[in-house]
Amino acid sequence: MVYLWIKAAHVIAVISWMAGMLYLPRLFVYHSETPKGSIQSDTFKIMERRLLKAIINPAMALTWVLGLILIWQGGWITSGWLHAKILLVLVLSGVHGFLSKTVKIFAADQNTRPAKFYRMINEVPTVLMILIVILVIVKPF
Repeated sequence: MVYLWIKAAHVIAVISWMAGMLYLPRLFVYHSETPKGSIQSDTFKIMERRLLKAIINPAMALTWVLGLILIWQGGWITSGWLHAKILLVLVLSGVHGFLSKTVKIFAADQNTRPAKFYRMINEVPTVLMILIVILVIVKPF
């Protein structure tokens, strides 16, 4: 029964993490189209920082901790699908790191990338999420 509660908390953490990972690049799209030093730019800085610190970072940490507990308790460590999933979650964590760095770049008014770049980056977490969910549900190997 404890396993199922941990699994439920893990899914909630994943949903929270993904919500933030999908929203933050969208904020970057709008922020990159805003004049530096404007009230709008300052508002985006606050929104980006709060989203990262209050939602995305804690959700990622919980996702990892609870996921590792599930691996250990479920005896999944030798499963091929899990190895692929962990690789993709590591890539997603790298994207998280990139987005975290980008928050700092915007905060310092040093962004040089256009909105189109952030529109493309916004698709990366979605693709990773789709692949991860397929691995978890279908367990192809």
